Amino acid sequence: MRKKILIAAHKPYETPTSRLYLPIQAGAAGKESIGFIRDDEGENISSLNPYFCELTAVYWAWKNLREDCIGLVHYRRYFGGKEKFAVNGRTKRILSEEELDRLLQSVDVVLPKKRRYFIETLYMHYAHTMYVEPLDETGKIIAEFYPRYLAEFDRLRKRSSAHMFNMFAMKRDVFNAYCEWLFDILFKLKDRVDASLYDSFHARFFGRISELLLDVWINTEKLKYKEVKVIHLEKVNWIKKGANFLKAKFKKVKYTAQ
Repeated sequence: MRKKILIAAHKPYETPTSRLYLPIQAGAAGKESIGFIRDDEGENISSLNPYFCELTAVYWAWKNLREDCIGLVHYRRYFGGKEKFAVNGRTKRILSEEELDRLLQSVDVVLPKKRRYFIETLYMHYAHTMYVEPLDETGKIIAEFYPRYLAEFDRLRKRSSAHMFNMFAMKRDVFNAYCEWLFDILFKLKDRVDASLYDSFHARFFGRISELLLDVWINTEKLKYKEVKVIHLEKVNWIKKGANFLKAKFKKVKYTAQ
C-alpha cells in the first residue's frame, strides 16, 4: 500500500526524512516558497487558506495524489509512535510506516486521541469561544442536503469529546468519500456565510467546523478506527489555554489570535 502523510506547514521547519511524510506549504498561493511542495500547484484551493486553514492541503492531496492511503499532521503536531525524529535538539517518537501498516490492517481510519471538554458540550464550547452562526448554518446545510448525517450533527449538543486537529490517516476510498462530502458542505457554507464579516482569526471557521464534522461523518458511516496519541513538538501553555477557556465560558470572551 502506497501511503503519504502530509505535514501542513506555513513556514520552514524540521521534518522527518521518512518516505511516509510529505511536507506541504499550506496557503502557498502568492507566497514565496519555503522549500516544500506547494498546495497551489495542480488543482487546488490554496487561495482559500485564510479561511480553510490546513484543509487547502487536504484538498490538494485529494485532487493531486494517487496514494492508497492519505493522512495529515501538522508541522508541530504528529501522531506518536516508535520512529525517532530529532527536532529542536530533542528526540521525539512519531508514527512509523510499519506502525501505520499494522493499524490499517484492521481499520479504515487512524485518528488522534479524543480531546475532552469535561464541563461543556462541543456545541457550547464552540459557541463560547467562536461565533456560532456559521456552525448553525452548517447544520441547516446538512439537514437540507445530507439529512442522514443530521442526527449525528445534532449530537454535538450532547457530546463533550471529539477527534480534533483535522489529523487522520485514511484508506483511499474512505478519503475520497470523506472529501467529497466535506468540501461540498464547506463550499455551500462559503456561499451562505460571508467570511469577510469576521476578523482574520474568526474567519477561519471553515477549518474549525471541519474538525467537528469529522466525527459526524465517521460515526454516521460507522467506520472502524484506531486512536493514536498526539505528540507536540513544542511546549503547550496549558495554563494560558485553561485561562482563555474559563474566560470564554464564564465571561463570554471569544478566543483571539495568540
